[in-house]
Amino acid sequence: MITVLLADDHAFVRDSLVELLSASDDLTVVAECEDGAQVLEAARRTRPDVVLLDLAMPRVTGLQAARELLDERPESRVVVLTGSLTPALVREAREIGVVGYLLKDDDPGALPGHVRAVAAGGTAWSAAAASATGN
Repeated sequence: MITVLLADDHAFVRDSLVELLSASDDLTVVAECEDGAQVLEAARRTRPDVVLLDLAMPRVTGLQAARELLDERPESRVVVLTGSLTPALVREAREIGVVGYLLKDDDPGALPGHVRAVAAGGTAWSAAAASATGN
């Protein structure tokens, strides 16, 4: 079973992601966070295989949460799932060790496959994010 931690400040988005991921027999959501400040403690408690983070959250942004998490648990597999795309954000995500950058307007049906790929040691970069930095 692949375990997932979700962090998004919108309850509707979190609920939709839980429903989407839980429809797969091999994926389970072990924690939900409504802001980035909750991510590190939740990850310590649940030790998820994959962490899906929105970028724009109150108190602590997704990239700040990813940086804290990866400083403490460098083996964590962090994927950004956001509506925000700029070359600077993608570059920063890569620099801190994020292994995926997906957009909320990407095909939602592809998300379980991206989570599996990341859990298996791969990456998950949307075409738009990959091309934002010329990669």
